[in-house]
Formats: sequence, C-alpha cells, structure tokens
Amino acid sequence: QVQLVESGGRSVQAGGSLRLSCVASERAFTDNAMGWFRQAPGKERDFVAVIGSLGGYTYYADSVKGRFTISRDNAKNTVYLQMNNLKPEDTAVYYCNAVLLSDYVPLFDSWGQGTQVTVSS
Repeated sequence: QVQLVESGGRSVQAGGSLRLSCVASERAFTDNAMGWFRQAPGKERDFVAVIGSLGGYTYYADSVKGRFTISRDNAKNTVYLQMNNLKPEDTAVYYCNAVLLSDYVPLFDSWGQGTQVTVSS
C-alpha cells in the first residue's frame, strides 16, 4: 500500500525558510527515487525536486535551483525539502511521491494530503 504523509508547511514571509518532511510507506519509498511536487491555486501540479534511491543523485526545477535542497533518510522512510529564500511564487500545496527518473513524473497515482506553504511579500 502506498502511503505518503507530508508536513512542515506554514505561512512565512518572503526570504524565509521552511523544511518540509514526507514519511512514506515501505512500498512507496524503498528502492525508489523520491521527489516533491507542488500545486498552486488554479494550476497543475508541477515537479520541484527529486533524489535518487541512495541519495547520490538530485535534480531540481529551474525555478527552485539554488534555493531548495532535497534529502532523504532511508532508515526513516523520509524525504525532506529544505526551502530557503522563499518567494511569493513558491506558494502552493507541496506533495511528495516516488519519481520516475526518465521524465520526472510521479510513480504512483496515490497522493498524500499535501502541506500548504504560503509566502507573503
């Protein structure tokens, strides 16, 4: 069973930082690349960042490169997203999922509830 539980989102001012966490079930996490996606109001869900199954590979959307850092703790089935220098355009609901590295799309159709990040100017 695929279970994904995101947390850590809240309201912050521009320039601030947040750290998101996602705890995944064994099936979702083990041996899979994991990533973060986000969905702003009225927009589609977009890819943000991905990390390989052993943590040695990372890739970021251009919009967050240099500001966001993805990491994972395989002992805890948890993936993190450290977000620095936040901008109002980062406002969205953030989701995690396993990721297909071929084209950075989610592996599973199931999603968690997401965590809301709101950045005010």
